[in-house]
Amino acid sequence: MKNIYFEEPVTEEYVRLYTHLANLFFEESKVRQPMTGDYQVSLNIEEQDGHYVGKAILQTEDGQYETTYEEKIELQWLSEKHQVKRVKSRLFLQLLEEETGMMQSWGVLTGIRPMKLYHQLMQKLGNREEVHELLRKQYRISEDKIELLAEIERVQLRALPDLYELKKEVSIYIGIPFCPTKCAYCTFPAYAIHRKNNRVDNFLDALHLEVEAMGKWLTENDIRITSIYFGGGTPTSIEAHEMDALYEKVYNSFPNMDKVREVTVEAGRPDTITEEKLAVLNKWKIDRISVNPQSFTNATLKAIGRHHSVEETIEKFHLAREHGMNNINMDLIIGLPNEDETHYAHSLAETEKLMPESVTMHTLSFKRASHMSQNKEKYKVADRKTTERMMQMGVNWAKEHEYIPYYMYRQKNILGNLENVGYSKFGEESLYNIVIMEEAQTIIGLGSGATSKFMKHGSRKLQQYMNPKDPASYALTIDQSIEDKMNWLNKIVK
Repeated sequence: MKNIYFEEPVTEEYVRLYTHLANLFFEESKVRQPMTGDYQVSLNIEEQDGHYVGKAILQTEDGQYETTYEEKIELQWLSEKHQVKRVKSRLFLQLLEEETGMMQSWGVLTGIRPMKLYHQLMQKLGNREEVHELLRKQYRISEDKIELLAEIERVQLRALPDLYELKKEVSIYIGIPFCPTKCAYCTFPAYAIHRKNNRVDNFLDALHLEVEAMGKWLTENDIRITSIYFGGGTPTSIEAHEMDALYEKVYNSFPNMDKVREVTVEAGRPDTITEEKLAVLNKWKIDRISVNPQSFTNATLKAIGRHHSVEETIEKFHLAREHGMNNINMDLIIGLPNEDETHYAHSLAETEKLMPESVTMHTLSFKRASHMSQNKEKYKVADRKTTERMMQMGVNWAKEHEYIPYYMYRQKNILGNLENVGYSKFGEESLYNIVIMEEAQTIIGLGSGATSKFMKHGSRKLQQYMNPKDPASYALTIDQSIEDKMNWLNKIVK
């Protein structure tokens, strides 16, 4: 932990920005106003002949570090405020890199969607070399990350050639907020499933009403659906007959279901998969699911609160295959408690025996509201160098087995300041994962805790609306949620 003091006044916005950058180098750092302490920073920027010229000095107990940076004021898609903010970020980052010797491969990027920036720059400039030079020089992104962005962009435009024209369509997210247990790292709306007080029944009754209302609106406004994603929680935690009734409601309510490009059910917890539930998926011709091991080490699964075994993951994967699941995703997490390169190599080796159509390689993130974040002393996780080596192992494994990166995102407090990358076999990409991460269209979220993202035609700006997280609250306020959502939807089609 470091206390970092700025000589010049710093607004709350910049305190948040500088704190996030400092935490890439030192855990739980604090950015404060003028005082004396661990680090003293002086950072100034001014305009000179059409340039921003910046100078920054870092004073520590061991010495002084100084850096400068100059940039033309010509990035027309950036407001003056945003360009100044990025230039200041770069100066501060350079100081910390020089003092620590630690380089940040994502440069000054602090957001979770680097691919969205890449797409925007390609649309603005239309020249890959020019985009790469800008990312390299002005955002300080490393060559390997730029290459990753470029490869993902090519794959996404092959999978969705109309990615930039999808605004007139929508995708649907249907959240089932129940799981057998809640994982230690999880902050999604997920509640241990039980049948007391008609909790599940009341939730499903409300969800049916919401599906029906949204289907009516989509039909009346002649809106097409690109993809439908059943997430959660774990959508296969409810009973087979409840899944069947929900899918029937969806297929009877939503228009042009034969033209929906993709339907996915995230059956992520192997302990929820049964022959009866797979038969329901077969009935509705759904063959894209997730069976998520996270790790192939039983001690790790126990530590993070997953009440299934490695053996059950493998068994349920084969069961899904036998029941016609032709597009299976598996998630692996880098940096889980007490795991190192040996454990991750084992997980990759076990995944190789199964060869799912896609593998999402997550890097552990300490999400603020998770049990793991609130009890850090209980969980020993990999250090930065180990995490980086594990990430590179995953990159090498994917390339060796002809998996192609097709989407990626980052998170705050992610180990090693790394990223999460979805890999797939050629042509097996999840369209929903692409459109949600690149924010290419309106996403209508149904179910408790589901977030809707509304994009008005002809605009890039998104407005968010979240349904109540608690299933009981969702059921009690469903009429109001439907009304609010209708008001938003009516605005975006005008």
